Amino acid sequence: MIDRVRFAPSPTGFLHVGSARTALFNWLHARSTGGTFVLRVEDTDAERNRPELVSNLLAELEWLGLDWDEGPYHQSERRERHREVVEDLLGRGLAYLCDADNREVDGSSVTDGLAARFRMPVGQRVGFDDIVRGEVSFATDDLEDFVIWRSNGSPMFLLANAVDDADMRITHAIRGEDLLSGVPKVLLLLDAMGAPHPTYAHLPLLVNEQRKKLSKRRDDVSIADYRERGYLAEAMVNYLALLGWGPPDDVEIRPLHEIVELFRIEDVNKAPAFFDLKKLEHVNATHLRALPKDEFIERVGPWIDDAPWPADRFDPAIFSTMVDLVQEKLRTFGDTTRFVDFLFLEDPVDDADSWEKTMVKGRSAAEVLDGTAAAFADCAWEAGVLKDVVAEVGEGVGLKLGKAQAPLRVAVTGRTVGPPLFETMADFMERSEVLRRIARARARL
Repeated sequence: MIDRVRFAPSPTGFLHVGSARTALFNWLHARSTGGTFVLRVEDTDAERNRPELVSNLLAELEWLGLDWDEGPYHQSERRERHREVVEDLLGRGLAYLCDADNREVDGSSVTDGLAARFRMPVGQRVGFDDIVRGEVSFATDDLEDFVIWRSNGSPMFLLANAVDDADMRITHAIRGEDLLSGVPKVLLLLDAMGAPHPTYAHLPLLVNEQRKKLSKRRDDVSIADYRERGYLAEAMVNYLALLGWGPPDDVEIRPLHEIVELFRIEDVNKAPAFFDLKKLEHVNATHLRALPKDEFIERVGPWIDDAPWPADRFDPAIFSTMVDLVQEKLRTFGDTTRFVDFLFLEDPVDDADSWEKTMVKGRSAAEVLDGTAAAFADCAWEAGVLKDVVAEVGEGVGLKLGKAQAPLRVAVTGRTVGPPLFETMADFMERSEVLRRIARARARL
């Protein structure tokens, strides 16, 4: 039997990193077992059922490369089927109508203005073997009769979930730990329908540095935001795969096809997974460095097009050569412009933190700029010579090269971090322009 796994998100308008991780693990299980990946949109809530929200969701899944084999199915289009099941449960006495005060109302058919509740059996236990969490069971006496049909004529999530899983022959439901408590109710509904149970795997929670559950109000959780900041889709997928799972050979940074070959849902652990931004940056930077130069230039294009410099000052040839100097230093595509913008702006940017740290709080900034300007006026314009000059100026004021070049870097580029300074000046900047920028910074001091 071919495994049929489904990802069933609600159309919230953005793809949460937790939902993206869930989608990925379902996709990985389908691809690693030769199964079918089914996409189903849980849009039974009419207030959130807007086409643009679904479009945003699908766009982010496509960007991540998580292609689906079936769907997207929309639960909102299956309301009559959901109603049919509720009618059956009411007719067999397994559910009942209730009013706004939760009082049972006579009747065996869906009625406008009345909700329907599933009648919880007494004295039973509902159990299942979760791939991640092991054996799980609940006593029905600890569970309340739960609403399966709203008074406004729409199905509740649990009812729609059970019906659609049964009708779509879903064999595996891989989802977040926060949905674990709803499983016994779904299983009771499936039993009432005479439908088989899917195999469940509840993934560990994603937590932040404070070990609190990731929250869209407090944490960076939107996949679209990471995309806009210049993270690579392949790096994001690589990192998400490590949140609760690890390759048996402990090689974490690798292409997706290798992850598919190694992935087993049984290897997922149940400990909370820390969404570590620094590790994500490391994974992304590693993938970024591995890009062939031509591909890098093509993919960084949108950030270059949106850069702050005038279009007529940008030189593609210079940028192409600069890629050789900066690609190793970047964390995201979004970092690129700040590493090269000083070459295409009339004056370097005014980065207040860099100026304060180097020019105000740093030692001997004025002396370094004065000495460097004097030496640069007639020395050979070569990277090695420029480096030796700055080292000598620094030695004269008691600074090693690393400290001595800091005021020069801020004067020329505007920032404390950037491409190799001496190679950039020698290969891409005129002597007169470097001296002008040094004089401009010195005047400001």
